[in-house]
Amino acid sequence: MQVERLGSGPRVVLVHGSVVGAETWSRQRPLAERWTLELVTRPGFLPLEPVERVDFEADAPLVAAQLGDGAHLVGHSYGGVISLLAAAQRPEAVRSLTVIEPPALGVARGDAAADAMIARVEELWAEGAPTPEPRAFLDVFLRTVGSSIPPVDELPPALRRGAELLLVERPPSEARIPFAVLREAGFPVLVASGAHSPAFDAVCDVLERELAAERLVLPGSGHAVQRVPGFNDALERFLVRASP
Repeated sequence: MQVERLGSGPRVVLVHGSVVGAETWSRQRPLAERWTLELVTRPGFLPLEPVERVDFEADAPLVAAQLGDGAHLVGHSYGGVISLLAAAQRPEAVRSLTVIEPPALGVARGDAAADAMIARVEELWAEGAPTPEPRAFLDVFLRTVGSSIPPVDELPPALRRGAELLLVERPPSEARIPFAVLREAGFPVLVASGAHSPAFDAVCDVLERELAAERLVLPGSGHAVQRVPGFNDALERFLVRASP
């Protein structure tokens, strides 16, 4: 991994999801006035070398190690799945855990919307894998999860790399979230969602219930809830409550 450190104060480790790297957190940079932000770039994303396989189980120990002797942990999307697993690996080092629409769809199996998204994602990978065209694949994927990219003739290098990594990404619906370990750890948990997708709502409902988590719902930016006005204020209030 690569880590960019900003600011001073209590440490907050931020883990991006699929497609977009640490730029995911561009609107969180002002928080560096009061917090030490550690913006993780996961393996494979620019400027790092590409990888042959993206796997939440491979990235989770790296994030767990980044917690050091204690930090708040924030994960978006695929990074939220990684953060849930990392927190379970080193619960003693977690000051608080915030996850933003993690696609841990397996926890909500049996819900019609979650099952439909699992089926659609599996279908998308089956269609895209034999003859992948990163731009077309990316467009369909982002519409599926509730995001989009501006219309451009050619993807910039970072987005193209993100699209290529998407094609070799292990489905997050396969993740087994260790609820018992996370509950026993007792650190505060915040689950954020954007009220745009019944499938993500179902996952967040399960996480809220199983982890006795606080819930934050901010409509307006689809899957990128961290870009909604008011998210930083809500996150900071949570971090302050969770700080020793």
